[in-house]
Amino acid sequence: MSIISRVATYLHAVRSTFGRIVAYDKPADAPDGSPEGANPKPAKEGFRPDVEGLRAVAVGAVLLYHAGVPFAPGGYVGVDVFFVISGFLITGLLVRELEKTGTVSLARFYSRRAKRLLPLTVVVLAFVVAVSWPLFDPVRMDEVSLGVVASGLYVMNWLLAARATDYFAAGLQASPVQHFWTLAVEEQFYLIWPALLLGVAWWCRRTGRGLRPTLAAAFAAVTIVSLAYSVYSTELQAGAAYFSTLTRGWELAIGGMLAIVPASRLGRLPRWVAFVLAWAGLGAIAFATFRFNDSTLFPGYAALVPTLGTAAIIAAGFGATATFAGPARLLTLGPVRHVGRISYSWYLWHWPPLVFAAAIWGRLSPLEGLGVLAASYVPAVLTNHLIEKPFLHSETLTRFPRKALALGGACTVSSVALGLLLFAVTPSVPEAPENEVAGAAALQSDHSLQKSAKAVNPTPREAETKENRPQMYADGCHLDPPETEVPECVYGNPSSKTTVVLFGDSHAMQWFPALNELAKERDWRLVGLTKAACPPAEVHIYNATLRRSYRECDEWRERMLERIVQDEDPSLVVTSSLPTYRPREDGKRLRREAGEEAMVEGYASTLRKLRSTGAPIALIEDVPHPDKNIPECVSRSLDQLERCAIPQGKALDYPKVNTRVAEGVEGVRLIDPTPVVCLEKACPAVVGDVLVYRNGAHLTATYVRTLTPWLGNQLPEPAG
Repeated sequence: MSIISRVATYLHAVRSTFGRIVAYDKPADAPDGSPEGANPKPAKEGFRPDVEGLRAVAVGAVLLYHAGVPFAPGGYVGVDVFFVISGFLITGLLVRELEKTGTVSLARFYSRRAKRLLPLTVVVLAFVVAVSWPLFDPVRMDEVSLGVVASGLYVMNWLLAARATDYFAAGLQASPVQHFWTLAVEEQFYLIWPALLLGVAWWCRRTGRGLRPTLAAAFAAVTIVSLAYSVYSTELQAGAAYFSTLTRGWELAIGGMLAIVPASRLGRLPRWVAFVLAWAGLGAIAFATFRFNDSTLFPGYAALVPTLGTAAIIAAGFGATATFAGPARLLTLGPVRHVGRISYSWYLWHWPPLVFAAAIWGRLSPLEGLGVLAASYVPAVLTNHLIEKPFLHSETLTRFPRKALALGGACTVSSVALGLLLFAVTPSVPEAPENEVAGAAALQSDHSLQKSAKAVNPTPREAETKENRPQMYADGCHLDPPETEVPECVYGNPSSKTTVVLFGDSHAMQWFPALNELAKERDWRLVGLTKAACPPAEVHIYNATLRRSYRECDEWRERMLERIVQDEDPSLVVTSSLPTYRPREDGKRLRREAGEEAMVEGYASTLRKLRSTGAPIALIEDVPHPDKNIPECVSRSLDQLERCAIPQGKALDYPKVNTRVAEGVEGVRLIDPTPVVCLEKACPAVVGDVLVYRNGAHLTATYVRTLTPWLGNQLPEPAG
């Protein structure tokens, strides 16, 4: 007996054995892609057991990725597999109805979506709300409530895209409902796709053209345009592109193109061709899962690998002989099909427990993550049998689509209501009027740690809102990562002969409120030139939001140095920088020690160019770094603020790049804010009823304003 025959015999035995353990479910009346894929239709109507198994591959990749297992750093591509499957199944369903009846019943189509998806959505969101309320602090509860509303309305992907473009939102912790973004993409696709098919059908009737060839042309156009935009958008800002429906539409369209190819044509593929095609497709998905990682520029061109791999497997699966060759043997095993059958339920249930477990026990190891995912299998199976199937197979809802639509409307309203309810019951911290708080001035008379407060300014819930960020942010003078064009950004007295320039990243920009007050008091012309995550040092760095080399930073820095040196004629330059950047050389990140040396050399080079103007330079050392989210801690510990204080040794444990640079460049004065942010042993979270930090190691604008007198005394006299 050959090796292949032995393997085939073994797989058949495994499938037969497991088939007796895992009962097969009755096929559903409407196939769906997934993560929200419904159970397939009966075989006579095109049921594909290999596609059901392919959903298991997709959800398995996602689960391994979210568990943090080191060998599947690209498991997020399981989402792309889901998108292709969804486009294939939904398009096939719609085209068959078009050809049979000449139209598509939108009421029936959306009623199927409603009864299939929404009841379980409400249950999972209710679970999230119920657990979040006692577990999370008020600040995080606000984020969860917003996420629940966005999930219920299926716009979570746009919320995450907005977060990805907001540099100051980078510190937000994972939401227990952020995985709903994939469902949002598919639901938005479902709003457009039936209308496109109806429009093409109308055109075909008017012109006498064939339906499937015309649909193929339309789908090809969607694929080309969406893929081109995906490549462009991913190069521009990969973080936002990752969640966009516009960058993912081509993946669903590829599945749609497969659905309109007559199965008789693909069924005539030689068996060896189908065999090779299927294994190549499975290999492509495996390659992406095991070789891609979080630094891969994605989706863009890279998404072609898992997407075309999925398309290859689906194409190879057409025909009577295909199911007996290649990966189809694996995909149609009982346990694989069982996982595919519950993929929607398991996808919804797997992520919230991971987030909650991390909130309780801290960062999870891969083994702990796998344990949590195994536990999430239980509610996935239970709700699949008790909620998902009963609604899906309800004869009443099937016979009366309006009732299913009413059910969907009720579920959507309930989901939004759950989010609003969580927001309503979230306790709030009273806000103290800004003109009544002492802030840093309190340290002059009392050097003890403030242990409690009745009210603070800003409140933890408001600390990170755009209204509480420095004015430069609202004016567009603090550039986001993709931006390089800078407006005038002049403050104080525009006609003053004394020009003070603020230059650097967000850790420089945070000093703007105090400098702006000084500019008004001392009749300065203040120019603010700052950019998110862009150090003043002449080094090349990688940007995690863009998922690529931060070339916009290099361009902006060069242009701003030219502007300062040649155009501004500064009397004083104030600068600062986060000291923990890790520069790159030849595309590789430098080791810690080498990276620190590169930062020192690059920053010194920048400051020497600035010194060529004859202006003195004030280099502000970075503020102490909190080891926790300060607004979240204060929101739950207003009566025990000592819990939120950071030991000074831990808060100051970062490279002293700024100090070393100041010591090595003549004409640079180092200003150390530690004495006005920390006490002798600890760095408090609240000083004089003012919240000190707003996000990571960024000071609140309110606290910086209370430091105006101190900063004024520390700055060197402007030249001239």
